[in-house]
Amino acid sequence: NRHFWTGGADDELRFLRCQDDGTYVHPPSPRCPKCHGKNLAVEAVSGRATVHTFSINVQQWMPGPEPPYVVAIVELPEQEALRLTTNIVNCAPDDVRVGMPVQVTFERHDDDEESVYTPLFEPVP
Repeated sequence: NRHFWTGGADDELRFLRCQDDGTYVHPPSPRCPKCHGKNLAVEAVSGRATVHTFSINVQQWMPGPEPPYVVAIVELPEQEALRLTTNIVNCAPDDVRVGMPVQVTFERHDDDEESVYTPLFEPVP
């Protein structure tokens, strides 16, 4: 899944895609869930999505994001049911709506060997 966590360096949201039937595979798997083939390759998607569902978190469960913040499942237009659990950022939590168009933005995190980029989503301007 390295492609997923490092794609933000190139401002790309990347998923595995079956080269036999075109199915996007997420979460990553060694086989296509549709045809069970192994002919998978990394491909970038548009980075656009729609809020499928969400929750406004008001409890401080762990260090990190200060509440309130939005945990959402977004659906990408490239494939029905291609969904990603993420946070909605750059938007007041009360302004988030199901069906809202959003786009990917990346949050960079550096470790000892390599940077990783967490895909987050923000409203489309």
